[in-house]
Order: sequence, then structure tokens, then C-alpha cells
Amino acid sequence: MIKENKTFFFQPVNSLIFADCESIIYLLFTYKKIKILLTTKKIIESARTTLRLEGEALLQLPDTINQHFAGAVVSIIKSSGRVIVTGIGKSAIIAQKIVATFNSTGTPAVFMHAADAVHGDLGIIQQSDTIICISNSGNTPEIKLLAPILRNAGNKLIAITGNTESVLAKEAHYVLYAGVTTEACPHNLAPTSSTTAQMAMGDALAVCLLQCRGFSKGDFARYHPGGALGKKLILTVDDFYKKNPVPAVDINAGIDKVILEISSKRLGATAVLKNKKLAGVITDGDLRRMLQKQNNFLEMKASDIMNANPKTIVPGTMAVDAFNLMKEKNITQLIIAKGSNYLGIIHLHDLLQDGVY
Repeated sequence: MIKENKTFFFQPVNSLIFADCESIIYLLFTYKKIKILLTTKKIIESARTTLRLEGEALLQLPDTINQHFAGAVVSIIKSSGRVIVTGIGKSAIIAQKIVATFNSTGTPAVFMHAADAVHGDLGIIQQSDTIICISNSGNTPEIKLLAPILRNAGNKLIAITGNTESVLAKEAHYVLYAGVTTEACPHNLAPTSSTTAQMAMGDALAVCLLQCRGFSKGDFARYHPGGALGKKLILTVDDFYKKNPVPAVDINAGIDKVILEISSKRLGATAVLKNKKLAGVITDGDLRRMLQKQNNFLEMKASDIMNANPKTIVPGTMAVDAFNLMKEKNITQLIIAKGSNYLGIIHLHDLLQDGVY
């Protein structure tokens, strides 16, 4: 064992101890006493090689897209049922991700584990469902048993596989080839490049399906009401400005009234009205600049310092668009107005506090 000294920092994690010294990483298995030595340079090289190999695998996929892919998309679109996605091992995990993507983009989907399918879960499948079966080899025992059953049940079967001569490929109505030349694993064993290719093929299906369905941002918003993404897609300026005070002064109001209105309403600005119509805006920044330039400011009126061309936005505008406008113009408030009718003010902090950015 390496003795602890000022050169090393030990961080126990379960049965591993990590130590760093002069860009060298030691992984010490405390029980087996196996030492693996990797330099920082080797670690970086390994990571880059992995990403390069997986990237090369993805770049080969466009050339595999053919009539089978188009037929699979049309089959799913025409079906009145769901898409059942199944697989075994790592492919089962990819299947779950594809199901999640389908469901969030307008294609109802259900995951069925291939091992559980032959022990009762085949009952999930309805006559109108389309089935996607994922297997790199296409010849695992579970898949070899399951594929003919799925085919004979009368459902359309789509295979995502790296072996077009496999049992799965031969049983499928449509074969989507997702084979790779080599895995990113240095032993060419652990599913790495192949599972990346499977996931990408699933994404290609999902995107084609949402385009065929005319799936819009509004549709996406209905399925994603929570989190920052949902807020960007759902919230409008109406959800914010209607909760705020409505600061306003007459165009002939004195500076004392302007200061009082901005301070009391706490939005950093006030609208300036002429005959109850929007004539301009005064911000706290305008007041600071006035104080720096004028000595007799108490004699001034709102009309003397207002911006007669304020940045406005109409009610119903998406909140994220309001945020982007404020960011573009480097301002912190926006006037909400319908024509010359002043409705209120939205502040940048309103959006930031609600996670719209």
C-alpha cells in the first residue's frame, strides 16, 4: 500500500481509495490489492477515443436509413394503438428511454421487458399495437423465443438491430439497422457504441413521428407543464404583470410624485400617461441621471425626463419572449400595453424568480 503523506490526498469510496499525485491516478482495490496506474494524459485520451468512436458510429447511421425506416414510421402513424418497445439487457434500458421520448412527443408508448414478456407480460399487447424490439445481436435466447410470438400475434414488428441475418431481423416486418463497426469498450465487449446507435435510431423515429403528426410547441407544452421547460412553454406575461402594482403618473406630475410612485410600487419604473393614454416611461435610472445633471430638479415635470418611446409588449406574449427582449435591450422592465392603453409593468426579477430565462 502507498503510505499517506503530504503529497497524497485519500478519499475512501466503498472499497476504493483514490489518490492524486503529480497528475497520476492510483486506483487501489483494498481487498484484492490490485493497482491500476493511469496518467492524466491516458485518461483524457481514453475519453476522447470513446467519444470519437461513438461519434463515428452515429455518422454511419444516415446511410442505413431506407424504405424499411419509412415503412416503420408510416405503420406507427396508421396504427390506432400504442407502440410497445421491448428489449433485453442494455437494450431494455435504451427501450425505456425511447418510450419516454415517444410519450413526450405525441406517440403513446409502453415499455415491455423481453424477459418478462414470455412470463405473462405479453398481455400488455393489444391487437392494434405496433411493437419495436431492440437487440444488437438479434439472437439472444429471450429474443429468439419472443420474436416469432410477436410476429404470429398479428402485430407489426419493427426490429432495431445490428445483425440483419438474426432471428429478430428475419421475423420483423421492418428492420432498422443500427450496427457498429466496433464498441467504444477497449475489449469490444461492453455495449457502448451500439447502445448509442440504438438510442439515436429511436430519436430519429420520434422526430419523424412528431413531424408527421404536426406536433407543435403548444402540444409539447401540454406534456411538459412542470419545471423550467414547462414554464418557458406555458407562462405568458399575463401571469406576471397582473399580480404587480400598476405605477402611473400624469405627464404634468412633479418629480416628487414620480419619485413617490416609483418607490411605493417597487417596480423600478412608472408609466407616464396623457389623457389616460401611454405617453412614456420613467425608470429609477432616469431619476439618477437627472439628479446628476440637474440642480433645480424639483421644478421639473414627468414630461421633462420621461422616455417617450418606451419598450412595450402586448398582453399574451410568452414570458420567455419578454425575457429575451429585456436581455437584448439591456433593460429590467417592460411596459405591457395594448395600443396606447397601458396595462401594467413586468420586471426582469419576476421572470428570474419563476425560473423563466
